[in-house]
Amino acid sequence: MSTRKIPGSDPAPLGGPSLSRRQFVQAGSALMAVPFLAGRSVSAEAINTAAPSPAVPAAQIVPTCSTFDCGGKCDIRAHVEQGMVTRISTRPDSALDPQMPIMRACVRGRGYRKFVYHPDRLKYPMKRVGKRGEGKFERISWDEATTMIADNLTRITAQYGPAARFAHTNTAVSGGTFSGDKMLRRLFNLTGGYLEHYHSVSMGNTAAATPYTYGTAASGSTLDTLADTKLVILWGHNPNETVFGHTNHYYQQMKANGTRFVVVDPRYSDTAASLADEWIPLLPTTDNALMDAMMYVIISENLHDRAFIDRYTLGFDEASMPEGVPPNESLVAYLFGLKDGIEKTPQWAEKITRVPAQTILQLARDYATTKPAALIQGWGPQRHNSGERAARGSTLLASITGNVGVRGGWAAGYGGIGNRKFMTGPECPDNPVAAKISIMNWVQAADDATKITPEMGLKGADRLQSNIRILFSLGSNYLANQNPDLLQAVSVLEDESRIEFIVASDLYLTPSARYADLLLPETSFMERWNIGETWGTGNYVILSEKLIEPDFERRSDYEWLREVAAKLGVEPQFSEGRSEKAWIAHIVETTRQAMPDENFPTFEELCVKRQHLFKGAPHIAFEKNINDPANNPFPTPSGKIELFSKRLYEMQHPEIPALSHYVPAHEGPEDALRQRYPLQLITWKGKNRANSTQYPNPWMQEVQEQVLWINPQDAGRRGIRQGDTIRIFNDRGVMAIPAHLTARIMPGVVALQAGAWWQPDEHGVDRGGCPNVLTSARITPLAKGNSHQTLLVEVSKA
Repeated sequence: MSTRKIPGSDPAPLGGPSLSRRQFVQAGSALMAVPFLAGRSVSAEAINTAAPSPAVPAAQIVPTCSTFDCGGKCDIRAHVEQGMVTRISTRPDSALDPQMPIMRACVRGRGYRKFVYHPDRLKYPMKRVGKRGEGKFERISWDEATTMIADNLTRITAQYGPAARFAHTNTAVSGGTFSGDKMLRRLFNLTGGYLEHYHSVSMGNTAAATPYTYGTAASGSTLDTLADTKLVILWGHNPNETVFGHTNHYYQQMKANGTRFVVVDPRYSDTAASLADEWIPLLPTTDNALMDAMMYVIISENLHDRAFIDRYTLGFDEASMPEGVPPNESLVAYLFGLKDGIEKTPQWAEKITRVPAQTILQLARDYATTKPAALIQGWGPQRHNSGERAARGSTLLASITGNVGVRGGWAAGYGGIGNRKFMTGPECPDNPVAAKISIMNWVQAADDATKITPEMGLKGADRLQSNIRILFSLGSNYLANQNPDLLQAVSVLEDESRIEFIVASDLYLTPSARYADLLLPETSFMERWNIGETWGTGNYVILSEKLIEPDFERRSDYEWLREVAAKLGVEPQFSEGRSEKAWIAHIVETTRQAMPDENFPTFEELCVKRQHLFKGAPHIAFEKNINDPANNPFPTPSGKIELFSKRLYEMQHPEIPALSHYVPAHEGPEDALRQRYPLQLITWKGKNRANSTQYPNPWMQEVQEQVLWINPQDAGRRGIRQGDTIRIFNDRGVMAIPAHLTARIMPGVVALQAGAWWQPDEHGVDRGGCPNVLTSARITPLAKGNSHQTLLVEVSKA
């Protein structure tokens, strides 16, 4: 009997030929995978299949990045030995480029190895053998799988038309420049098209609302322009936990240089703990009432920038209103109650927001008198059914204080950055289907397409030609986890008379993947070629090289899509003869040609350099519009900053005021439903996962427990103690998880980390802590976007 030393283990007897480290892990993982095969046996021959040679020579440290749905794109150093990633490190501090700092790996980045080498990862293509949602599958071959896809695409397209085909947005593992969902859309458009969706679940409300003030959503500056700012108000912005790119690098520098930070948030977040000189908690959905009162103070105390307002804005007072609007519709008229008789004083706002009037008064004075100052709004406040108003409200405050177009100011919410540069991406033919729906309406489009009208956000058509009949979910856990009003969505997914065929490609059997008819084992970013691009104010790309060969029968989406394309007769047009790696080389070259002044590297150079920083001058949003308005008018109908939007006024919608001001929200603190459900629930994005990605990673589960944050005052009234299992419920669902009593959440509000996996028990009670068993599918009135954060619940001891 021979023995072989496995690195990191004691010598152990192994029968037969000696095994490499990689083969040993493969064999162990295969044995652990048996429960996923629904009764199918696994032969020793299958377990002992020879492993392919490693993609990277032994003992290399390869700089790379994750292409999962995370905006950080941190510097990951993969230590590759004998075809395996043995550990992950990150860049040393000495490698920091101060002009565009690539962030060091966060706790998620450090934990990717455990996520990639997890025994529960999907291993083989499988088809459903039980009811949808039961999670029962049996193993099939890749040829069977791609034939099923091709046959169902052909049948459903012939029967219902191409508008019956839908690709859901990815919120998990299939990101990057060369993603599976992009190539799926390419295949769709080569074979007749598909029902497209618009809207960003992340920040679509801000993107839709901001143009009504400035004419464009690209209204963010680069953070290096804030170096000398003396006051920053982070309004619902939590970069320390969301790990939002290199944002925190700049904020920590500013903090060290004496910048004063105020955090406005119902929850005392880790960002507040790290940065805040002052924490101002307010009730969710009441942001505009606080903003209104701040503007009242600023104007009543003559702290506004009158010269800026007169030159650059429309709608401040009656003298600056557009034609055709009746009296008392201006900002001043609203704030001083000339129409409704209510002055928007700090005392008025205190009753709504629970922020003390004196705090409002001082915040307004500080913001108006500190020159310049930056009010930076995160994406959380605009994920409410009042979110569009909150997004525009911050633009009004910035405008009346002259903080637009100036170094150190900030014009809007955390939206698009004007000087961002992007890779060209794979080319996609035009979509022959003109109709588009909001991503928030996909459940209704699958249930009853006649419900989707232009008033509900349908674009490009008066009506839909078909319900959604075939659905692809690639690297996404949205369908039955991240989608609001989860139980409603699941009822549609379970009904096979509605969506006739569902394909899910993923790393794990996620709650959403359980509803697939065909389940495909996806590769991780370590097992494929891609390019990672940053979000927010990041402006760099990192090559994500294929480091290891995928184990078992895992395939990248591009590989199996190419096989489907062949069975549909369009493979030459789909692939253009390119492998995955060749596509990356092609994208790099087209990007290089599109940016002749950027000195973008060739593919060969990028393979050595690994990263490219788009360096350039600091960007100040709207600087040209302010410095030379005659030649650079704002792209609004008036050419000015529109405090009052006539376009919104003409809609005559009570929830879309022409001046973004406070309107009580559905399921907000003034809703009569509070008699039954008196607590407002909010969620936050935690540091240990991106949306729901990495939930099954045991290392990440140790970082933060899934508990409900509840203020001791609210807990005491309900007889709840620390650690008690509690029920959180409303008319939509019920969950049971432990309670965490903390003064870090204000009274009247409870908080839950987003992204936990839905785990219903035999009674339908969620034991995983997935907030979307409670959230509402109500869409916002203007953007037709998400309002996940607006909901009322009650809590009781279980």
